[in-house]
Amino acid sequence: MSKHVYCRHSHEIDVPFFDVDPMHIVWHGNYVKYLEVARCAFLSSIGYDYNEMGRQGFSWPIVQMNFKYIKPAVFGQKIRVELAVVEIESCLRIDYVIVDAQSGVKLTKASTTQAAVSLVDGELQFQTPPSWLEAVKRHPTFQAV
Repeated sequence: MSKHVYCRHSHEIDVPFFDVDPMHIVWHGNYVKYLEVARCAFLSSIGYDYNEMGRQGFSWPIVQMNFKYIKPAVFGQKIRVELAVVEIESCLRIDYVIVDAQSGVKLTKASTTQAAVSLVDGELQFQTPPSWLEAVKRHPTFQAV
């Protein structure tokens, strides 16, 4: 059974020299940064970036992250981080595929889960705030269940 995808977004990144090891291969920890850059671009596209989350009274910490490294990214390579938003009501869950931007060859698969936490009392929210749901529905690729 396939997951429902609420919306899709992608972001391209040129692998910089400071992200690679002596063999010019991206150090595995830098992939976290690539997901964050793509996620921030997505959030900006719907007008619900981290500043707006705070204005709405919530922080959204990462509560789970998974990676599967398939092929290494290398210095100077243009990569594309393709994201699919797969859960929006109880949390923000995003599945990612990082590919070579030119060939489309798959390099890495990943997922992140973020949960809304009230800034007032620090309580984890078991449902996402209405402001989040309104924002994500503005994305041009949004598909309701």
